[in-house]
Amino acid sequence: MQPALRLIIFGRQGAGKGTQCTRLAAHFGIPHISTGDMLRASAATGSEFGRSVKAIMDGGGLVSDEIMEGVVRERLSMPDAVDGFLLDGYPRTQPQAEFLNSVLAPRGIDLAINLDVPEDVVFERITRRRVCESCGTIYSLGEESADSGSCAKCGGGVVQRDDDRPDSVAKRLATYVEQTEPLLSWFADQNKLVTVLGVGDPDDIATSLVEAIVAGP
Repeated sequence: MQPALRLIIFGRQGAGKGTQCTRLAAHFGIPHISTGDMLRASAATGSEFGRSVKAIMDGGGLVSDEIMEGVVRERLSMPDAVDGFLLDGYPRTQPQAEFLNSVLAPRGIDLAINLDVPEDVVFERITRRRVCESCGTIYSLGEESADSGSCAKCGGGVVQRDDDRPDSVAKRLATYVEQTEPLLSWFADQNKLVTVLGVGDPDDIATSLVEAIVAGP
């Protein structure tokens, strides 16, 4: 029997990873595991380790590599992820990738996916985004609720979040390139990287992703 896939997905913020991760996880029958989900799940366990994670998150602190390694090890040992998963948001550096491979030895990661959307496209997507302060519904400039500032669903105020402002977005995109490009090269050197253009119809992108994963590098 073919083992389930152990996948990692990379992509700039605003690349549509969330949409595609949901589809890929359903298609391949594996859990979509994001960094945020892992941290929240660990904090909710009530264990000594979970309490330490919760304290860091509640205090707004940065989670260290050591803590993150513990969270990853704990989550990937759970029954639903033993054979396969789609990991989103980790690793972010080569040492983290090397740690992940050691945890998953001898098989390691099967494939890293680069959902590639040009920087100017995601910059426009994010900076045009507006969010309802009350219900969290997301709009884009050009939609009536975004332009009027009033949510069509609940009547709440529709605003631009501080981290969606151009200067903040530009910094995050620059950090992503700085962190991720060396990591993509690292996976490519191991012949474990596929790149799929993430621009166009979401259904077409999903089809291209599945085909690329099945075909391999």
